Amino acid sequence: MSTVEDAAVSPVLVLTGTYNHNMDSKGRINFPAKLRDQLGKSFVISRSLTQHCLMVHPVENWRDLERQLLSAKGPRAEMMSRRLFSSATEVTPDQQGRILIPAALRKFADLDTEDGIVIAGVGRKVEIWRESAWNALNLASEEEDDTELLNDFSL
Repeated sequence: MSTVEDAAVSPVLVLTGTYNHNMDSKGRINFPAKLRDQLGKSFVISRSLTQHCLMVHPVENWRDLERQLLSAKGPRAEMMSRRLFSSATEVTPDQQGRILIPAALRKFADLDTEDGIVIAGVGRKVEIWRESAWNALNLASEEEDDTELLNDFSL
């Protein structure tokens, strides 16, 4: 399990790796064992607020996010809460390690059985993408000049 020591706090779980899978006709995907082990017995899946993909959070991280959103005030916080909470569902993988992606979430992320699915650990969460959308996103980001950002991180 990958963790990072956060100053003066307990280690933070860092989810990593990219996995290609297919979705079956019932809307199930085989969730990678490494990520299942890190996320725990069940986890929360919801729409992304910034991308055309799904987000998967460990339940503990999701509870932190809930607290933050519920304490925020104003119309923008209300809109964000509405979009996030209305799409969220807790899932538990079956004995074969598959999770069922609800139809509304499949529609939001444009997931289908024709195109592959990419499951990517991206730090504190996992993202689920339609493979063609993931490839397009990565191609576009490779064309950007990130030299300054890379230097900031000594990469």
